[in-house]
Order: sequence, then C-alpha cells, then structure tokens
Amino acid sequence: MASPMEKDDLVKLKSFIEFVDSNPTVLNVPQLKFVKDFIEKFGGQVPAGDFKMPDAAAGGKCPFGGDAGAKSKPAGAGVSTPDSEGVSIDSDASENDESATESESDVELDMEGVIQPDLDPAQPMGDSAKEVTEEEMDQAGDVRGEAAKAYGEQKFEEAIGLYTKAIELNPGNALYYAKRGQAFLKLKKPNACIRDCDKALELNCDSAAAHKFRGRAHRLLGQFEEAAKDLRQACKLDFDEETDEWLREVTPNAKKIEQHRVKQERKQAERKVKDRLRAQNKARKEQEKQKASAGSTGGFPGGAAGGFPGGFPGGFPGGFPDMGGAGGMPGGMPGGPKMAEMLGLMKDPEVAAAMQDILTNQANISKYVSNPKIFNLMKQFFPGGDPTGAGPFGPGAAFGQEKEEKDTPSDSSEPKTKKDSADFVDDGLD
Repeated sequence: MASPMEKDDLVKLKSFIEFVDSNPTVLNVPQLKFVKDFIEKFGGQVPAGDFKMPDAAAGGKCPFGGDAGAKSKPAGAGVSTPDSEGVSIDSDASENDESATESESDVELDMEGVIQPDLDPAQPMGDSAKEVTEEEMDQAGDVRGEAAKAYGEQKFEEAIGLYTKAIELNPGNALYYAKRGQAFLKLKKPNACIRDCDKALELNCDSAAAHKFRGRAHRLLGQFEEAAKDLRQACKLDFDEETDEWLREVTPNAKKIEQHRVKQERKQAERKVKDRLRAQNKARKEQEKQKASAGSTGGFPGGAAGGFPGGFPGGFPGGFPDMGGAGGMPGGMPGGPKMAEMLGLMKDPEVAAAMQDILTNQANISKYVSNPKIFNLMKQFFPGGDPTGAGPFGPGAAFGQEKEEKDTPSDSSEPKTKKDSADFVDDGLD
C-alpha cells in the first residue's frame, strides 16, 4: 500500500521525531500543543518544563530547518539596493514579497506566564432586554455580596455561579460582569474573562475594572499589545498598584511587537512606492514609444512631422474660416467635413508631392491645370481664386474659369456699329 505522504515529507517527519526524542520539552511550545495532545491521548507523558534550543556547538538542529545557532533576522535586515528608478528595494522582497514579511512569532518575546486558551462554551449573559424592577435590583445586590464573600474565601466556582445569578436578576450592571471575569481569571480561563469584560465595557465604556481584568487576560494569552492597551486605560481611569505592576510586566514585549509592526509597515510602504514608480516609468516609456511611432508617420514629405513643408508662404491671414478663427484666406478656406475630406486626399503621395511643389513656388500651379485630382483640390483650397494673383489665368483669375473666357472679348471691346450714311440730306426746304 502506497504511503499517503510524499518521500520528502516523511524525511522531515522523521527528522522532527528524532529531534523530539532528544528534546521532549519542545512539545510544551504552544504551537505544538496538538502533537502533545495526540501523545497524551494514547497514554504518553510529556515532561514538564520550558523548551530551550540546544547549543549549536553541540550539534543541535532545529526540526523546522536551519540550525540552532541561526538567529532570526530582524525586520528590515535585508540588504537594500536601489532599483533603476532609484528606489531602495529589499533584496528578499524582490524575490518574494511574502518572504520579506516576518510573522509576529519571529520577534523574540518573553513568553513566561503565557497559558493555553480555555475553550469552554460561552457563559450566560442574561437578558439585555429585560426590564429590571427595584426588588430585583435589591436581590441582585444581595447575591453580589454573597459572591464577593465566596471569592474572598477562594471559592471561585461558587463565586462565578453567584455572579451569574446576580446578572440574571440585573443584566444591566456592568460591575457584575467584570467581577465574574475576575473570578474566571483565578481559574485560568482568560477567554471567559474577556467575554465578560467585553460585555461590561459595552454597558459602561469607562469601567476601570473591566479594562484591568481584560488586560490581564490578554497577557495570559500572550497578546501583549492588547494587554498593554487595556491596562494603560485602566490606570488612567482608576490607578492602582496592581494594575501598574501588570502594565510594567507587559510593556517590554508590547514595545517589541509595536516596533516590529512599524518596520513591516515601512517596508510595505516602500514596496508600494517602488511599484508605483515602476508603473509610472513603464507608462512613460510606452508614451514615448507611441510619440516616436507617431512622429515617424504622417505629415507632408520634406516637412516637419504632421505639418506643411516649409510652411505656407506668408501664412494664412485671418486663419481658417469655420474652424474657430476670424476671417480667412481671400475666397475662404473650407472647414468642417470638407476640410477632413481634403486632409484625407493629402495622404495620397501624388497629391502631397504636388502640394509641396505648389507651396514651394506658387507659380508651379500652372503645371497641374490638366490634372483633375490636383486642380480640383486646389479649387477647394482657394475657391475664390488664386491668392497670388499670378495664376495660370492671369491676375485675380478664379480657379475653374474656362480659358476661352479669357479670349472672349468683352462688350466694351466690341466695335461700335457705324450708321450708314444717308443718300441725301433733307434740308427741310420742302
């Protein structure tokens, strides 16, 4: 029958078992609780005591890879090199962003006093919608006194039961939940304590007792930042020596975690800046590439990209009519759709060459009178006539005017008809 595990996994498992055989107290580490429970389930016994990594000089090796002498790199210890954009990049992050982010467990913390979390079902919280009578309030106060007496006698289970009864009578009293949470702390049930203190703070956000006991519960679970926050608030609301002592106890670990988090946030911010600059650089290069591509095409041959070669001599006085300018060339220049049509025709190499020739020397227009494609385009450009006055048809002639019209004599040039002389003159004598 084939093994359900890969060969490499079996090798790692064997290495781990050999390490545990030499260092059984490693199973007391919270992360390996499930292994410890498995062993004890079959009657095994794990020796008590805190685990310490064997000295590297003695050949101790970590079961999870590496060796005992290897130190976890502090956050930000990777070598930083500037990238092409001048942004500092962590060498580890450039290979794998996930490997650059250290987990909180990589920070060296003093875990003495941390206990396993309690997994009991949630305790009764009473009916928050209940309308409490004065009689019930009095009864709850009496029960609370009994609970306090039981707590003083270190009968914590009994105290919890009595506080629960008081809560059922008067579920709106925040102090009852905080005091029951305190009793849960004595039984090493931090999660139950946190639930009670959460409820107490829901009813009264300024409950110093709730902040105090919840802070202590977080400390027992190894949640040092949360513990410091609660205990600091408790000292602000109602300072006492015990709360201050608990706060000083968790502060070193809380600071280490906070500093570690700040470093990680800085590294993440640096990665975001690096990614943004790279994206901007890529977009800029793409834009430059498109501009270069656009500059290599379009426009008239011999001239600037996208422009007319050499410019129009004398310019277009007044601008182009129908295109936002005032006035225009004599006779007007077409605008709107016609202009778009003409620009399309100008993409024809023959038309572009002819336009270049004409704009270089306007007298050359006479060469294209017999070319309908060029001549019709020029008529659209100068529908009012040749602006130079030196066109092929004489000064001021209009495009399209038949040549024969030039040769046709005008009425003023026609010879006047002479009256035939009379054969005789009537002198009126008759």
